[in-house]
Amino acid sequence: MAYKIIMAWDADAGVWIATSKDVPGLVLESGSFDALIQKVRIAVPELLQMNGATPTEYRLDYTTNRSDVVAAYG
Repeated sequence: MAYKIIMAWDADAGVWIATSKDVPGLVLESGSFDALIQKVRIAVPELLQMNGATPTEYRLDYTTNRSDVVAAYG
């Protein structure tokens, strides 16, 4: 089964945040994108088990969202 993970950049806090409608209770943050992925890989199986699911194998599909505002000088 595939689980969709949303990775969003919070510019005010300076961190990446991971959430998922497919994995109840998943809310993690980290200043590093790669570190957040590692946290997600550990947390998802634990949360799924706590929610009664027992997959032996799963796929994580990451969707990222980051935007920046820049100024142009002429």
